[in-house]
Amino acid sequence: MNTEEIDKEFVLQTYARDYTNFTHGIGSTLYDENGADYIDFASGIGVNSVGHGNEKLTSAICEQASKIIHISNLQVIEPQAKLAQKISQLYGKNIGTFFANSGAEANEGAIKLARKYGDTKFDNKKYKIITLEHSFHGRTLSTVKATGQESFHPSSFAPYIDGFSFAPLIADVKDMIDDETVAVMLELVQGEGGVEAFDKGEVQELARMLKKLGLLLIVDEVQTGVFRTGEFTASQKYGIEPDIITLAKGLGGGVPIGSVLTPHKNILVAGDHGSTFGGNYLSTAAGIATLGILEELHNSGGIQDTIEYFDSKLNEVLEQFPELFIKQTGIGLMRGLKAISGEIQTKIIKSAMKNGLILLKAGRNTVRFLPSLTITKAEIDSGFIRLNEVLKNI
Repeated sequence: MNTEEIDKEFVLQTYARDYTNFTHGIGSTLYDENGADYIDFASGIGVNSVGHGNEKLTSAICEQASKIIHISNLQVIEPQAKLAQKISQLYGKNIGTFFANSGAEANEGAIKLARKYGDTKFDNKKYKIITLEHSFHGRTLSTVKATGQESFHPSSFAPYIDGFSFAPLIADVKDMIDDETVAVMLELVQGEGGVEAFDKGEVQELARMLKKLGLLLIVDEVQTGVFRTGEFTASQKYGIEPDIITLAKGLGGGVPIGSVLTPHKNILVAGDHGSTFGGNYLSTAAGIATLGILEELHNSGGIQDTIEYFDSKLNEVLEQFPELFIKQTGIGLMRGLKAISGEIQTKIIKSAMKNGLILLKAGRNTVRFLPSLTITKAEIDSGFIRLNEVLKNI
């Protein structure tokens, strides 16, 4: 049996897979079993923040694996403590961090923290959380219900956890707050919703309103965090200080890890929350190495240079193919080109794959770009040459 046959026989078919079999990668270039190369503008959906085969990251992983991979959280874990310290330093505020294994788990932790806050800080229990339409917060029963897209709420998985409502716009949040509302949860750039960034002024006004009311602002930075927008967090770029921030994806450079960041350090106490694997030696050692690489690249101006160069290439595509695209979306290296239809979006992504370029879908008609933050100009050039060839034939 070949790999495709084995996969179809023994793996639950929850993904509409492409059966290209990659064997290795260098930087932002992947190679399949036949030796063909692919420029990776997807980075594992924003996970491979320092690219493939990064020597500093792989060395850190191998060194840690040769010592200790995992112990329980019942003992102190040195790299976990040091990673939490580094996160606090990069964020520029004294915050505490809880480590999980994924973005969905991080958002679960954020929801629990908010509910505990609502139970202990008010005379009447507050537990409701307002999210935004077109948002995406995860695949667990609570985070999928927090996701503001009805397509993610099929009756097959009902009944769902209650306490979530969806605001069409940020401006609508104020009128939806009631006596049981404890928090608002949003992505500053909606990834699955079409790579749409919210207006900075609106977000700042929302933050001020919630602070005045004593309610929490939760910012889901599973995709926008870890320098993806040019700063360590998109919250810093927006000039806000949320009560809770969640990170995941790019934090471990490919090793599964999620985190909940908060200045409210004393809300959750021993026994309130936990994770067997969360924040173990391997994942946090990978996190330390990843942040070290990206901090250096950020401080040197390398990330900003890459953002500007990638932006110029997207603008060239937009100008050259106005019959295919409506506008450019997103910020930093979380970008999108909104196609004129979902049909065109699908055709571009499938054709690009055949032409050695990996792209992603977002929303109903957006072609999403999530390259590694360490991608080189030569790799960007090669990727856009391949994209242009595809677009000329559509």
